[in-house]
Amino acid sequence: MRVLRTLEVWRMGTVNYLEALKLQERLASDRKAGKISDVLLSLQHPPTYTLGKRRTIHNLLVSESELKGMGAELYYTERGGDITFHGPHQAILYPIINLRGIGLGARKYVENLELTMIQLASQYGVQARAGQSGETGVWVGKRKIGAIGVRISSGITSHGLAFNIDPDLTYFKHIVPCGIADKEVTSLKKEVQIDLPAEEVIHEHLVSCFARLFGYSNITWKDNELVLQEDQQK
Repeated sequence: MRVLRTLEVWRMGTVNYLEALKLQERLASDRKAGKISDVLLSLQHPPTYTLGKRRTIHNLLVSESELKGMGAELYYTERGGDITFHGPHQAILYPIINLRGIGLGARKYVENLELTMIQLASQYGVQARAGQSGETGVWVGKRKIGAIGVRISSGITSHGLAFNIDPDLTYFKHIVPCGIADKEVTSLKKEVQIDLPAEEVIHEHLVSCFARLFGYSNITWKDNELVLQEDQQK
């Protein structure tokens, strides 16, 4: 008999990076303890640069004070991957899911995250591919459209993917994106020849691609206002 699996999606809007990081840590702990089922955070960040656990600060091409002058923040994280940028008009998914419960290893998990973005791009006529020969993330030709950086602890995931809908690409000029020099960064808006729907719709399509690839038969949605009310009560 087929097991019906539900994914609870928290539709959060724009969230400060540190606030989202603390939320992920709490949810991952709750998921590990079996207090909650699988959760997917769908959100955006204000201008933010993040470094992975390898601390490749040499790939930041400006000083931290210059970043502050641009209105951007810098955070050090425990995810995999190199330096990257998060900002408005970029779709971010942070899955807090139990890989052991769905029989997935780390490599297959990352491949499915790549496919999530590839399938979304294809819905708008953009042919994207997974990284090759040392590349990471998702690419359109030689231009990067999506980044991946994950953390897996005791089979529970956090961090995730970032897909460029229409961010200000000049922010990427201040870093070596994901540690890969001499490569461009692109966006869905830059690549398509059609008018795009509202960003909320694209976020929902991205979530649908994720749910389908990971075998969730049902999606339940929780909006930001309810999430914040529950957090304040804890």
